[in-house]
Amino acid sequence: MIIHPIPPVFDESSRVLVLGSFPSVKSREAQFFYGHPQNRFWKVLAGVFGEEVPNTIPEKRAFLLRNHVAVWDVIHSCDITGSSDSSIRNVTPNDIGKILSRAPIEAIYINGKTAGNYYDKYVKKTVGRDAVVLPSTSPANAAWNLDRLLEAWKILRMVR
Repeated sequence: MIIHPIPPVFDESSRVLVLGSFPSVKSREAQFFYGHPQNRFWKVLAGVFGEEVPNTIPEKRAFLLRNHVAVWDVIHSCDITGSSDSSIRNVTPNDIGKILSRAPIEAIYINGKTAGNYYDKYVKKTVGRDAVVLPSTSPANAAWNLDRLLEAWKILRMVR
């Protein structure tokens, strides 16, 4: 059983919540979200908001807060082999209400179908909020190139 090691990023100005499934091995090692260099999350968000790609953890945290984006994951703890979402078992969800009660979140977006399935199964009833599933920024989602991802993720700009 692995427990999620990264606290959520949000503040009282966060308007958008982006949820992944569970941190990859690289993200757990880096102690921050989307730490694998091949994951396109930071490139996509930088493109969406018209900014430079943040590199360091302080830059990434400041980027998210400046753009009113909260980030966390659906899963608090699970059994997982490496970084494979398909291997996830014995899920305990995160308490997403912790963010929703302290930030004026207007929209919840999910990074990929797997996280969307876990949200629907474990979180949606608890928080009573729908979420929009966006295409995964993971390198495993090779069907979506950077341009297609940017087009889909532009929806984040609607809420600011």
